Amino acid sequence: MPLQMKLTAVALDCADPEALAAFYRQATGFEPHPKSNADFAGVTREDGLVIGFQRVADYRAPQWPDQTVPQQFHLDFEVDDLDEAEALLLALGANKPEHQPGGDRWRVLTDPAGHPFCLTRA
Repeated sequence: MPLQMKLTAVALDCADPEALAAFYRQATGFEPHPKSNADFAGVTREDGLVIGFQRVADYRAPQWPDQTVPQQFHLDFEVDDLDEAEALLLALGANKPEHQPGGDRWRVLTDPAGHPFCLTRA
């Protein structure tokens, strides 16, 4: 029988935790994590899930889809309208890599620290 575990947090390495938390706060509407500081900042969803951002010395951004610096993992976000969500996220500082393997089903963007994340249709 599998262990009963509840996911409570995901943490991403970065050079500037406060800036990355601000990006995701604007993108998701999550609340700022109450213990955010210069070395760790986060955003918290209503149910308690935290996306955290931790400062790492000599941080190197993933190079997606190139694996020179691998992505290690990525986040997926479900949205109602791919075009609208993409435009908003690009205005907030996300980037859209040229390589888009999802066709009309999903879009790959990168956050300001270079982490890839996907937008999928609701």
